[in-house]
Amino acid sequence: MKIKTKLTLGVGLLFLLIILLAAISARQVWKLSEETKSILKANYHTLDYVRHMFIALDNIQTDTNAISIFRENLLKQAENITEVGEKEVTERLKNHFGQLLETPENKALPAEIRKDLNEIMHLNMSAILQKSKTASTTAEMAIIWIGITGILCFLIAFYLLVKIPRNIGNPVQALTESIRQIAGRNYDQRVHFKSGSEFSELAEAFNTMAAKLQEYENSNLSKILFQKKRTEALIEQMHEPIIGLDEQQKVLFANGEALRLLYLKKEEIVGKPAGEVSLHNDLFRALTSDLGSQPLDKAEPLKIFADGKESWFEKEVIGVEYSGTGEAKPRRIGDVIILKNVTEFREMDAAKTSLIRSISNELRQPVTSLLNTLEHLEGLPDTTSVATQTASMAKLREEGERLLKITGTLQNLSQVESGNIGITPQELNIAEVVNYALETVKNQAVLKHVGIVVKIEEDLPPLMADSDKTAWVLVNFLVNAIRYSPEKSEVIVEVRRENGSVRFSVQDFGKGIEGKYKDRVFERYFRVPGSDKQGIGLALAIGKEFILAQGGTIGVETEYGSGSKFWFRLKMNQLA
Repeated sequence: MKIKTKLTLGVGLLFLLIILLAAISARQVWKLSEETKSILKANYHTLDYVRHMFIALDNIQTDTNAISIFRENLLKQAENITEVGEKEVTERLKNHFGQLLETPENKALPAEIRKDLNEIMHLNMSAILQKSKTASTTAEMAIIWIGITGILCFLIAFYLLVKIPRNIGNPVQALTESIRQIAGRNYDQRVHFKSGSEFSELAEAFNTMAAKLQEYENSNLSKILFQKKRTEALIEQMHEPIIGLDEQQKVLFANGEALRLLYLKKEEIVGKPAGEVSLHNDLFRALTSDLGSQPLDKAEPLKIFADGKESWFEKEVIGVEYSGTGEAKPRRIGDVIILKNVTEFREMDAAKTSLIRSISNELRQPVTSLLNTLEHLEGLPDTTSVATQTASMAKLREEGERLLKITGTLQNLSQVESGNIGITPQELNIAEVVNYALETVKNQAVLKHVGIVVKIEEDLPPLMADSDKTAWVLVNFLVNAIRYSPEKSEVIVEVRRENGSVRFSVQDFGKGIEGKYKDRVFERYFRVPGSDKQGIGLALAIGKEFILAQGGTIGVETEYGSGSKFWFRLKMNQLA
């Protein structure tokens, strides 16, 4: 039987016995209480009424209230008749009292009344004696039943007190002693308990554990292998390339990242001398060439082709030292080479430099043009025609707008960098946004002889969007399309429903974008290599953030040699 079942049955039985003892005790006490109440309620009250009638009878000649007191107690007695024969005596008492009221001079009637009162008193005194005997019998039976039940509960509780601790304590004590033996490296220790209880399962698990410990105790190789596998697992989980060598420059380990970087298999490097591997692998030779020499203060990062692109890694060599027992100084037992990928930091640094250079170039041209135009205006004679002055003013306005556009781009960039893009949703009229964008790029299209074809699906709903930022993205798409389109070509602007959204697209028929650059065109500071067009490389990245901030999507469809189609979608569930 399970220990849990034994405990449940034992405690449950005790619980039931306690309830039984309480019930029997409560019932016997209740019976005794009821019998005592019966004596008080019936017989005691009658004796009290008789006493008051005796006193009233003695004072009936001298006290005018005696008759009313006697009559009052007589009526109460008539309502409290409980014993056999009491009713007849009470009726006789009524008759004698009535005769006494009619013939007060009759001296024999008081004696008859006293006789009746004594008889009523005798009947109730006899009843009290009988009921007292019954109550005593009930009390004795209560003591007997309570005693029997209490003794039964004590015997069962004593049995459980002796049996259950023994059933639990003995196996626990045996198991504790066996654990002490195991702790003392006595792995031959075994425990055996009766089947059918939790202790038998525990003994089986304990014996299995002891057998395993004995097996491992008898094999030092298992310990060494376990420690080795654990170390290898930890190194393999590292995301940085790691290579370990011993003091003889023999490769001890190389994790998966290092093997992938070196384009080697594990068996081609692990266990081999570093010089042998270096003969066939230039990168490994570069990594191990300066081992044992004085390290430079700051080594230049290594440029390595990884993840399909040129990446930069900083090499860190950690010397491993060990102090043996009795050795005064630690000795070097190997080196660990760790490569840290710093490509992202290099790209960010290059992007920063490119941004500063691009902004400087972008600002220099309009500022120079403004200064030249102002210098030209200052040198004009007073007789200069209005047309010439107007042309110069137009030039000033054009360069001023160009400066404003550059500063606006920088302002948008600051919003994106801070993550605080202010979106002001309002009802967006699609036709007005498209017309605004066309008007903005009209002069550029005319100068390059590029025609713009507009296709807007009918009955498009008004959107809840930020009109300024949406128009900014569309204008940027058009500027790029015109910039990369050949002369006398077309640019197509299309707006239509698509999968619960409204899709805006701008298509040009230039040379397009190579497939390997398609996924990078929305990155910050990125410009397609080989492009002779000017720009900072931020407009598309900023436009992407503007569209995503409104819950939309953005992308490009392109085929090298056939042009590109840039698009963005705004969900129709944003409708007013």
